[in-house]
Amino acid sequence: MEKVPSIEEAVETSPLPLPLPLPLPSPAVPPSVEPELVVPVKHSIIHRRGVGTTGERISLLANHFKVSVNNPDAVFFQYSVIITSEDNRAVESKGIGRKLIDKLYQTYTSELGDKRFAYDGERTLYTVGPLPQKKSEFTVLLEESFAKSSDCHGDDGNRSGATKRSKRSLQSKTFKVEISFAAKIPLKSIALVLKGTQSDENAQDALRVLDIILRQQAASRGCLLVRQSFFHDDPRNFTDVGGGVTGVRGFHSSFRPTQGGLSLNMDVSTTMILRPGPVIDFLLANQNVREPRFIDWQKAKRMLKNLRVKTTHSNMEFRIFGLSEKPCNQQHFTMKRKNGDSNDGGQTVDITVYEYFAQHCGINLTYSSYFPCLDVGKPKRPNYLPLELCSLISLQRYTKALSPLQRASLVEKSRQKPLDRIKTLKNAMGTYRYDHDPILAECGISIEKQLTQVEGRVLETPKLKVGKNDDCFPRNGRWNFNNKTLLQPTQIDVWVIVNFSAQCDIAYISREIIKCGMNKGIKIERPCTLIEEDQHMKRSSSVARVERMFEQLFSKVSDQPQLILCVLPERKNCDIYGPWKKKCLSEVGVVTQCISPSRKINNQYLTNVLLKINSKLGGINSLLAIEHSRCIPLIKDAPTMILGMDVSHGSPGRSDIPSIAAVVGSRCWPLISRYRASVRAQSSKVEMIEALYKPLANGNDDGIIRELLLDFYSSSDGRKPTQIIVFRDGVSESQFSQVLNIELDQIIKAYQNLGEVDLPKFTVIVAQKNHHTKLFQANGPENVPPGTVVDTKIVHPRNYDFYMCAHAGMIGTSRPVHYHVLLDEIGFSPDDLQNLVHSLSYVYQRSTTAISLVAPICYAHLAAAQVGQFLKFDDSSEGSSSLTSAGDVPVPELPRLVKEVHSSMFFC
Repeated sequence: MEKVPSIEEAVETSPLPLPLPLPLPSPAVPPSVEPELVVPVKHSIIHRRGVGTTGERISLLANHFKVSVNNPDAVFFQYSVIITSEDNRAVESKGIGRKLIDKLYQTYTSELGDKRFAYDGERTLYTVGPLPQKKSEFTVLLEESFAKSSDCHGDDGNRSGATKRSKRSLQSKTFKVEISFAAKIPLKSIALVLKGTQSDENAQDALRVLDIILRQQAASRGCLLVRQSFFHDDPRNFTDVGGGVTGVRGFHSSFRPTQGGLSLNMDVSTTMILRPGPVIDFLLANQNVREPRFIDWQKAKRMLKNLRVKTTHSNMEFRIFGLSEKPCNQQHFTMKRKNGDSNDGGQTVDITVYEYFAQHCGINLTYSSYFPCLDVGKPKRPNYLPLELCSLISLQRYTKALSPLQRASLVEKSRQKPLDRIKTLKNAMGTYRYDHDPILAECGISIEKQLTQVEGRVLETPKLKVGKNDDCFPRNGRWNFNNKTLLQPTQIDVWVIVNFSAQCDIAYISREIIKCGMNKGIKIERPCTLIEEDQHMKRSSSVARVERMFEQLFSKVSDQPQLILCVLPERKNCDIYGPWKKKCLSEVGVVTQCISPSRKINNQYLTNVLLKINSKLGGINSLLAIEHSRCIPLIKDAPTMILGMDVSHGSPGRSDIPSIAAVVGSRCWPLISRYRASVRAQSSKVEMIEALYKPLANGNDDGIIRELLLDFYSSSDGRKPTQIIVFRDGVSESQFSQVLNIELDQIIKAYQNLGEVDLPKFTVIVAQKNHHTKLFQANGPENVPPGTVVDTKIVHPRNYDFYMCAHAGMIGTSRPVHYHVLLDEIGFSPDDLQNLVHSLSYVYQRSTTAISLVAPICYAHLAAAQVGQFLKFDDSSEGSSSLTSAGDVPVPELPRLVKEVHSSMFFC
């Protein structure tokens, strides 16, 4: 492709006024002075403008169960709950809260007017109709069984040793519960939303109460609750994924307003828990060692902190604070001597934990006597328990990120075919009998037991253009390059292969890549050099290994290579990956492709590698036929920029890790297959992107959008975008207004900051994958075909949304993407918009399959993940108790990509 001059070059060399210019701020203007910006208009979420009509009709089932409300005039009364102990200390524990409210109901039924409670487990409860009093205070006594002793043989008077009396949860069995009226929530608000006469906000409170009722049902059955999902302690639902982690299958259930009325969305759900059972067995599995003597106890201490265990000798539960400093047979503590004389003056004796259990509990410890004890006490009051007497309690969540092997194991073991999932859901609806709940029955709510029938449409598969002007017709969402060449293959003259101690023949890899490239139209010369890592470097740090590899490379190559093919010793989360990418992209400025050929290298593997390399070096693998002929509706008529936006967060419970925001923007209009990425770090767990607009006065970072706008201008023959389509990933429905009135506002300000007065037209679309709607063929056992779209019956009664399954589900049950159109100033018809979204699943240059999500969002996700690897954080958090607020953690600045690669599709 012919090189397009930059904005600065175009302004200097163009003999005529540039069409639609994007002038840079004048250098004469002081950096602190900004152009006067027009205050953007606040936007509201648009209503549905119609439904699509194109495509072949198909009969489907959805996992929505129709809900009938026979008492729509019912009113929920909301009450605030304050629980205090005898000494007036506030009670925060969720577990004790539910026990207290249950006991309250049993004790004071008549005083409460026989009203049933829907309790959220914290500070709020709901009733249908009012309680007799607006404000009441009750005294509740918990039974002794809730706070029982942990002695082996009575109370030894031990104050700091292994078997002291268990400290009762709140040092009291008597509590005060204060209930006071807060608000009325009419059930009728749901009916008004279903009719489209009110916004969701008016019905959210009522829907929340219905969901709380479902959660309360699950809590009463002893389930683990994770938002609107619940999980039973049933080994039949467990699947071991390795590393001491177990997947547990449960169910998601939530009420949703739809075009077809109120529905209960019921789905199979999975969460991760720590493997229950002996602590020592868990540690062996977690650290992947065969014998306890190989356990890393510092790592074990971090992993075990705050977990709950039950003792085999006393059947008591404890929470782990840490580990003892010495082994069980050397760890001393002081205990009172028990000699039957109450006036003995409090004589004490030093004794080891091992001796205590042998002499006072009759337990002869075996292997654990040589290992640390669990400390289940407080910082200044340790309470030691031998490892072999402790087992992890079931249903304790594991919230860290799964390794690639664990994730693959989970997918393999937990996937369900469509018919199996339908059967599971029907059985669950029959088993749980939701509408038999007394509170739901009081509202007159009944729930059908059959899945909802819905009509979908299968959109026509887009045709592709490949090399030699050949047409390519995907089938079932797939195509290949057998006997075909790439549309715009690049040429690789200077390149290098480096090997970080992987067990493979890099000379063979070189020959096969050259051969495969020739078949795909890529002319690849022989590599300048093949570099094997010095064997003595294998034990060095990853950064040192990368630096040493570049020293070897520069000593052998005089010209900077176009490409470095890097062979990693391990798949996926290799420690070398992050430092290597950082060195190549932010310091040296060279395109790199990492591979880890763990299996036999075949033509398909090499083709996939070459697809990525060709895209990174500026080539194009394939284009949509309508893109190639510049016939995309509405986009062909005006310069149109497509943005894909995503924010990647660290593992749950790690507030010390910044979030990574990435935005990709299309370039080379009228193409919609070429993108450039801009990535920034931002405050931990913050979902709204913070760096979309930054005035130049803030330093050398002028913001993400300015960077992408200038790139669009320079790559699109000096045209500015008059239309911008924004695809936003990862936000919930409660954040839609923030996307429109915070992020879109920042995009507009960045545009205005370039000196423009006439704003482009915007279309803003949110894509959600983390939802629980599934689609099934009504007349077949297979997944729905690729291109299936649904925009009736199970969609929102008023807002503009639709479900699309663009990909071919080969494993388990397909999950459609839920698209929400928040704004459409461009004016797409439903068919044009749905076909555009469908087409954007076929422009993903990394593969030869249609992907489930539009390519711009997938690229943004890849860019965030890759640049996020530049910052390495060791997993040394001591647990949730050590968390700090996001505002207390400074946000590090990500290294910026050097100019040689910043406009490339480095993320491919």
